[in-house]
Amino acid sequence: MNPLELPFDTDEMLTGLKPWIECESPTFDAAAVNRMMDIAAYEMAALGATVERIPGRMGFGGSVRARFPHPDMGKPGILISGHMDTVHPIGTLDVLPFKRDGDICYGPGLMDMKGGNYIALDAIRKLIAAGLQTPLPVTVLFTPDEEVGTPSTRDLIEAEAGRNAYVLVPEPGHDDGGVTIGRYAIARFNLMTKGQPSHAGARLSDGKSAIAAMARKIGEIEDMTGPDCTFSVGVIHAGQWVNCVSSSCAAEALSMAKKQEDLDAGVERMLALQGDMNGVEFIVERGVTRPVWRPDTPGTAKIFDIAKDIAKELGFEMQGRSQGGGSDGNFTGAMGIPTLDSLGVLGAGLHTLNEHIQVDSLTTRAKLMAGLLMRLA
Repeated sequence: MNPLELPFDTDEMLTGLKPWIECESPTFDAAAVNRMMDIAAYEMAALGATVERIPGRMGFGGSVRARFPHPDMGKPGILISGHMDTVHPIGTLDVLPFKRDGDICYGPGLMDMKGGNYIALDAIRKLIAAGLQTPLPVTVLFTPDEEVGTPSTRDLIEAEAGRNAYVLVPEPGHDDGGVTIGRYAIARFNLMTKGQPSHAGARLSDGKSAIAAMARKIGEIEDMTGPDCTFSVGVIHAGQWVNCVSSSCAAEALSMAKKQEDLDAGVERMLALQGDMNGVEFIVERGVTRPVWRPDTPGTAKIFDIAKDIAKELGFEMQGRSQGGGSDGNFTGAMGIPTLDSLGVLGAGLHTLNEHIQVDSLTTRAKLMAGLLMRLA
């Protein structure tokens, strides 16, 4: 049977997705992420996979790894790598409920990336039901911390990728149905200003505001953005009482570049900002980094050509491109392992309260995944 003719059903897929989306799993809530991992683990066990629960660390949730039965079990095969954490806090369902509205379906984490993870499992489910055996063994690894740079599971992902011949990443697809064959380098930074407290009403001039100093530094940091390297500050924490001059302010910054050497230069510029500013100390600590995944990585062309052929059979021309916005594909691609990213559902509004998918992309992308699983050898 042609895997592209498997009987994927949109309504059935949405019914299966509903409990995934209604199990909110923000990165920093380890218990919530673990509840989502329980759902995925159960479904993969029901498909006959050997399922392992891997404990979390660094305060994050755990991971789940499933190996599906295969005559060549233990030989290098296909790794499907996805994350189950989302950026949406518990309670987002109150304002962004799982809801279908015609050709659109809404929900927190539906596009990034539970929808993609689900269609990957549904592709496996339909292949098993049809009695089709993939040429290579298939392993699925779901992790809990991609949205914050994968600090606790990078080594786990790299170790599992190293045991396999190919990596498929069902992150959201491009608007035109294209996929990602390379990603830019990303660095994160933890920032801190330390000032001098005082009473903001009675003794304002005695204080040195860490908040004001950080505000000035934010402008300086973001003004460093150029065509080769970007800089942005996305998190700030400071202050408890409005009548106190703040003595500390913490922030997080992100830098992105197409070339590793440009990111390395950007890192040096960030670190060089440290020092004393009129009695306020500014501290920069380098956080997690995603390496450049070059589109000319050996083996990427082969896997992309197979995907293009499948797409043509499905009725569209597939484009492959490098892009910003890190994923765990950065790690596997940088290792030189043939990796195809953005194989997930199509939609818009990821990381917002308008996150949604195009319903008809569920079946198309599931067929693409099923085709890849059957043709990679």
